[in-house]
Amino acid sequence: MDLNLLRVLDALLQENSVTRAAERLGTSPAAVSRTLARLRRTVGDPLLVRAGQGLVPTPRAVELREEVRALLRRCDNVLRPGAGFDAAHLKRTFTVQATDLLLVGLAGSLTERIHAGAPQVDVVFLPEAVEGGPGLRQGWVDVELGVLGHLDPEIRTRQLTRMTLVGIARSGHPLFDGRIDARRFAAADHIGISRLGKRLGPIDRALAELGLRRRTAVVVPSHTSAMMLARDTDLVALSLADWLPDTVAAMGLRTFPVPLDLEPLDLGMAWHPRNSADPGHRWFREHLASAVLTPADSSWRRITTP
Repeated sequence: MDLNLLRVLDALLQENSVTRAAERLGTSPAAVSRTLARLRRTVGDPLLVRAGQGLVPTPRAVELREEVRALLRRCDNVLRPGAGFDAAHLKRTFTVQATDLLLVGLAGSLTERIHAGAPQVDVVFLPEAVEGGPGLRQGWVDVELGVLGHLDPEIRTRQLTRMTLVGIARSGHPLFDGRIDARRFAAADHIGISRLGKRLGPIDRALAELGLRRRTAVVVPSHTSAMMLARDTDLVALSLADWLPDTVAAMGLRTFPVPLDLEPLDLGMAWHPRNSADPGHRWFREHLASAVLTPADSSWRRITTP
């Protein structure tokens, strides 16, 4: 049935008047009268009959009144953006691709935020092993979080913040005995962090411009393992400024500015456009963004906002 027929029927049954129904619908009484005639043929009932100067509903019309009103409400809910979304009843699993360093800082905060409003929502974190692949396009990943690059052209992104790289070493490291300049920084043995085993990166290029070279004595696949290794040795690693300061202090580590001219890192999130308007996905993205900007360590502060 034409949905417009139901809207006219609803107006007629609410107003018991062709003229008032036309005013409600923003059309002419003649158009409503024609539609009423069509409705009578379709339903097989006169619906509204003359009683003095007005119209009164037939028993069949009285039966239909609330049913039609409820049906229209359901139709409107189906067509309304984000219709019927209630996080409290959302039962869904979201998959996030992120580095372990970001994961450590935001997983607790994200879980608390989500379970407070949606106790049946679960989160799966994936490593960056599928970075630059078809994860978002194929639906293996809901949101990619980190320094974004090599994305498919249709992917949607949102910048969250900018972060600065810092050096990190055990509190008693000899580097802290004096001013840490580029030469002393390069002279220290370093920990490389690469899931692909790469030994060279922006640090090495910046040092090369100064005629310096560092030794990357160890390469590990994760930031967590780099921090643990730095805690137990005189090796130097890299981390993010002001990220998890309580954890860094508890591990007996200290951070220091990298004495090189390095560009800050743009941290953002990416998702496939098929999920852009999905109310559940949009709700999850907002909570994820909030968790990134307010991670677990209470003393963390945001560097910049979008």
